[in-house]
Amino acid sequence: MMSGRTSAVVAGLCGALFVAYCIYFDRKRRSDPRFKEKLRERRRKQNLSSDKSGLARLPDLKDAEAVQKFFLEEIQLGEELLSQGDFEKGVDHLTNAIAVCGQPQQLLQVLQQTLPPPVFQMLLTKLPTISQSILNKPPGCRLWSLGQERRIINSHPLSEDDVE
Repeated sequence: MMSGRTSAVVAGLCGALFVAYCIYFDRKRRSDPRFKEKLRERRRKQNLSSDKSGLARLPDLKDAEAVQKFFLEEIQLGEELLSQGDFEKGVDHLTNAIAVCGQPQQLLQVLQQTLPPPVFQMLLTKLPTISQSILNKPPGCRLWSLGQERRIINSHPLSEDDVE
């Protein structure tokens, strides 16, 4: 059986070996001639994927089939992300779906019944930004007005408990 001092020495030695291992592979990685190139490529891909999460990919709103497909995809993505615990991105996708929905009041009523109250409040707070993005599109692109959205938000005021 090992004594306390021997255990401490072994643990210290293992820690030192781990740090040396990390330093060795970090130097090896950084000395790779393609390291910066790979790093730039990875960052570029990450930036592209984060840009895709917003309203940049709204479908042609005159094409009913494309709008319906977009709506269903956004609802599905939102539900998946919410079930995985990624509330921020899930709510973003649900607000995109609300933006193209022909009957946003009914959709909001369903979401209010199915989503936890804090997540629903997060959704309501994101609606103005999504509406502003739609208002900045060409005039024919907007599907529902800011006035309707204000009524929805005003009917569900935030309490102090809802705000972190």
